Amino acid sequence: MSLRDEARELDAMDPLAGKRAEFDLDPDVSYLDGNSLGAPPRAVAERLTEVVGKQWAGRLIRSWDEGWWAAPERIGDRVAPLVGAAPGQVVVGDSTTVNLFKALVAAVRLNPGRPEILLDDGTFPTDGYIADSAARLTGHVVRRVPVHEMADVASSRTAVALVNHVDYVTGVLHDLPGVTAALRSAGALTVWDLCHSVGAVPVHLDACEVDFAVGCTYKFLNGGPGSPAFLYVARKWLDSFDQPLTGWAGHADPFAMTAGYAGGSGIRRARAGTPDILSMLALDAALDVWLDVTVDQVRAKGLALGDFFLRCLDAGAPGVRVVTPRDHRRGNQISVAWPEAAAARTVMSALTDRGVIGDFRPPDVLRFGLAGLYVRYADVFRAAEELRALSET
Repeated sequence: MSLRDEARELDAMDPLAGKRAEFDLDPDVSYLDGNSLGAPPRAVAERLTEVVGKQWAGRLIRSWDEGWWAAPERIGDRVAPLVGAAPGQVVVGDSTTVNLFKALVAAVRLNPGRPEILLDDGTFPTDGYIADSAARLTGHVVRRVPVHEMADVASSRTAVALVNHVDYVTGVLHDLPGVTAALRSAGALTVWDLCHSVGAVPVHLDACEVDFAVGCTYKFLNGGPGSPAFLYVARKWLDSFDQPLTGWAGHADPFAMTAGYAGGSGIRRARAGTPDILSMLALDAALDVWLDVTVDQVRAKGLALGDFFLRCLDAGAPGVRVVTPRDHRRGNQISVAWPEAAAARTVMSALTDRGVIGDFRPPDVLRFGLAGLYVRYADVFRAAEELRALSET
C-alpha cells in the first residue's frame, strides 16, 4: 500500500474525523500551523453575532450583571479540566505575558530569602523578557539552564523556576511531573508555560502539585487571534497569592470604589483590569468543541499523525533533518531543519503558496502543528510530498 493510500485509509478510520466539520477551513488548504493560531470553530461567528447584536446592542451595560463580569472565572472553569485542575483555580484574562508577570512576582513573594529565578534556557522569548524584568523589580537574578539540568541546579537559593512544557522550536515535551517534584524537593516553586501543550497534551497540574501555570488559548484551544490567556493558581496559594497588578477587577468589592486595595477571595484576586468580553466570549464558544472529546483522544491522534508524518519524511524528503523526538517525547508538532538555513524561510513561503501552511523559526526550522481536532493524515502526507518536491528543485 502506498503512503497516499494509507493516508486515505487512516482518515477513513479516524474516530475524530467528524470534528473537522466543526471548523471553518478551506478544503483545499492543509493547515498545519495550529501551534501558532488555531483554526476557527464554526460556532464562534454565530456566538459573536449574538453577543454583539443581543447582549451589547440589546442589553447594553446590563450585560455586565447578566454574565459578562463573571466570565473570567466561569470560562476559567471550562479550561480547568483541560489542564487537570479542579474548579476555582483557573481564571481567563489578559495575555500570557501579563499572566507570567503576575505569577513570577507572586511566586518570589511567597518564597522570600531566595535570590534566584531559574529559567528554561530554550524558553519562548517573552518568558525570558518577563523573567528578567520581574527579577530587576524584585531584586532577584535570573539563571538560564537546560530543563533537564534543573533538578541538579535547584538549591536553597532558588525561589521559582519558569519552564515551558513543550519547547516551541523543537517540540520537545519536558517532564512536568519530574521537574516539578525535583524543584519542590529543593523548596522552589514552579511556573509552567503551557502555551504549546494545552489542548494537545494531557496536563495534570493538581496531581503534580504545580504551583502556577499560564497558557494562551489561541493555539490548540482555537480561541482566535489575541484571545485571552489563562492563569492557574494552586489551591494552597489562592488566599496568599500576592500578585503585582492589583487592578480593580481583582478587588474584593470592585464596585465600592474604595481608595485602598483589598484582594478578592480565591482565583478572583488573579484578575487585573476590565475583561475583554468580545474575545473572551469567542473563546467560550470555541471551547464547545471539547464537549464530546478528551485531550487523551486528541493526544493519541497527534502522536499517530506525527508518526505517519515521520514515515513520509523518511521515505522521500532528502536532506531534511527532523529535530523533534521520534519517541513521543514531543508535543503535537513536528519540526524539521532545512539543509540550507538561508533558504528555510523561502521554503516555508513556497509551501504556503502550494497550500501547505506551517511556519518558520530561525535560523532553519520549519514547524508543523498537528492539531488532532482537524488535521488529516492526508494533510501531513501532502506536506511531506511538497517538502520532497522542494528539496529536489
